[in-house]
Amino acid sequence: MIVQKTIQDKLVARFQTDYLQVVNESHNHSVPPNSETHFKVTIVCDEFEGLRLIMRHRLINELLAEEIAGPVHALALHTYTPTQWAEKNQLSPESAKCLGGGK
Repeated sequence: MIVQKTIQDKLVARFQTDYLQVVNESHNHSVPPNSETHFKVTIVCDEFEGLRLIMRHRLINELLAEEIAGPVHALALHTYTPTQWAEKNQLSPESAKCLGGGK
């Protein structure tokens, strides 16, 4: 879980989060066992207040540029302000099931 921990550590160091979850979803895709290629990140942060979704994603993509250029193939981002998170009943969307890759 080296990549997952790196992603989490970078996010914790950069953002003061109310909630953070980094989930390795690689097992849902056609990759070798124990892969770290597909991740879902749910992050709740006051800093997102007033930022459009694209700007929130850009902040995270810039922070994780090395991982995205390397081992990470897919990164699902769910970025919320504390108010938005409360409105969502503190639930992020379920990820879509993989339909490709010969599974």
